[in-house]
Amino acid sequence: MRVGVLTGGGDCPGLNAVIRAVVRKGVQEYGLEFVGFRDGWRGPLEGDTVPLDVQAVRGILPRGGTILGSSRTNPLKNPGGGRNGIERIKDNLAGLGVDALIAIGGEDTLGVATRLGEQGVPVVGVPKTIDNDLSATDYTFGFDTAVNIAMEAIDRLHTTAESHHRALIVEVMGRHAGWIALHAGLAGGANVILIPERPFDIERVCAYVQHRFQTRFAPIVVVAEGAHPVSEDLATAGEQLDSFGHVRLGGVGQLLADEIEKRTGKEARCTVLGHIQRGGTPTAFDRVLATRFGVHAVQAVHDEAFGVMVALRGTDIIRVPLVEATSQLKLVPPQRYAEAEVFFG
Repeated sequence: MRVGVLTGGGDCPGLNAVIRAVVRKGVQEYGLEFVGFRDGWRGPLEGDTVPLDVQAVRGILPRGGTILGSSRTNPLKNPGGGRNGIERIKDNLAGLGVDALIAIGGEDTLGVATRLGEQGVPVVGVPKTIDNDLSATDYTFGFDTAVNIAMEAIDRLHTTAESHHRALIVEVMGRHAGWIALHAGLAGGANVILIPERPFDIERVCAYVQHRFQTRFAPIVVVAEGAHPVSEDLATAGEQLDSFGHVRLGGVGQLLADEIEKRTGKEARCTVLGHIQRGGTPTAFDRVLATRFGVHAVQAVHDEAFGVMVALRGTDIIRVPLVEATSQLKLVPPQRYAEAEVFFG
């Protein structure tokens, strides 16, 4: 049996650990043959492959990024139309003798995998997103690494904020879900945490900032890139879209810094962590979770249990229908934010 593997969407710490586990388990225990597709869905669309064997995955466990490359190529919106993109992938898989496909990615990548499954392609999904916003799994690998990187940055910013008596705003990733902002902000002792699920009142934010200065400590504000103000007059501009129709975010941190400085008279600076959160070596938690996902994904292929995604529930890895994995995003529930509010200010 020949199995294709691809990684789509944004890069993420732990991707190489999944690839390694899939190949080692598949070759050594099941005698499977593997082929890697380059750069997400572009690989199967164009038939661009790379050999993938045990030798190719040696030493990649601690490496960030993905040895297969990634992209945000969307086969459903290629110039030839959605059906043409799916048909091209099916034709290329058949021409390469690929009997099954393991797709490692987030909402968009797995959405394409779901469509392929509906068209008869044997596919297994592995959840990947540092945002931790896939509802069918308790955690995704990459999230723990991103939170730890953001937490360390917040720890470092506390000292410079206090030394210069500044308000410091830390912008972290999180388009629709504020999990990184919430966890990193709590762990780093932030005074204000702003998430996409709860529009913020700039006046209330400034009141928190003023209160913090009255205690002779400088405030730290953590904001997810997708957070937005209640007032439309303060909304950040940005209409450039990617191939999946998502607005390229960024700018809310600087908006906050400008407004805080203008309204409070206190100096404010913004630090945008951006792709730093994605890069570098994964944490132990993410290495283990990614390895377990890879092992269970190739077991699903061996069992011919297609149209599923592997997921973490409690401490167990289970299989869930791919359509369930992409049906809705996992957002921060109101009660979770309310539990944490006592630590703000």
